Amino acid sequence: MILAIITLIVGLWLINMFTKGIGFVLEKRQLDVSLRRWLTTILSLVLKACLLISVVSMIGVQTTSFIAMLGAAGLAIGLALQGSLTNFAGGVLILFFKPYKVGDYIKTNGEEGVVESIDIFYTFLRTMDSKHVILPNGPLANGNLVNYTMDPVRRVELSVGISYHNRFEDAEAALLAMIKEEPRVLQDPAPFIGVTGYGDSSIDLTVRAWVKNEDYWPVFFDLNKRVKPALDKAKVSIPFPQRDVHLFPQNS
Repeated sequence: MILAIITLIVGLWLINMFTKGIGFVLEKRQLDVSLRRWLTTILSLVLKACLLISVVSMIGVQTTSFIAMLGAAGLAIGLALQGSLTNFAGGVLILFFKPYKVGDYIKTNGEEGVVESIDIFYTFLRTMDSKHVILPNGPLANGNLVNYTMDPVRRVELSVGISYHNRFEDAEAALLAMIKEEPRVLQDPAPFIGVTGYGDSSIDLTVRAWVKNEDYWPVFFDLNKRVKPALDKAKVSIPFPQRDVHLFPQNS
């Protein structure tokens, strides 16, 4: 009994020292705080369970049935919490591989917004209209996800239609001049303007420019606002659908 008590005390001390050392190593590797806590907690629980079984066997208690009972209880709990365990595993993968982080703008499972926090079970998003969306980590870790802010630059793309009576070269020169006047637009990669189609009443152009991530929306709205004045100055018209109605008088 005395040896079992000593083993328990020394074992608990060693487990605490070991988990603290593991936590220090994970902190040096800059692993997420939530993931560090969960990993060290699970490791501590597993080691303490093994220590308890060893101590119980030292005082003469048969541990075979005890271990079998623990295994059955673990299986039952695992089946009952299958969805939560899926979210837990997804949270571990997300925090370890970091497909996104707090502050990123992502789109997944029909939802998009800024990541406010990443829990071990759920990810919390804030949409552009300030709605808060709670997403389970299981589908996030196993589904498709678009991260708009992972790269430092992002492409702004505009669609512009010009009349068939105008020359593409005139519209291209006017739009390039407009883009060059915007200091937030990057010159490498260079801006691009091309014809993407021929509509019923317009020649469809695509305007592409690269900006820093934080400048994407301000530049997107500013360029859209400047398109019409730039084309008006170059005497390039933006057409709109028109319909001619012919009235025929009825003979009385």
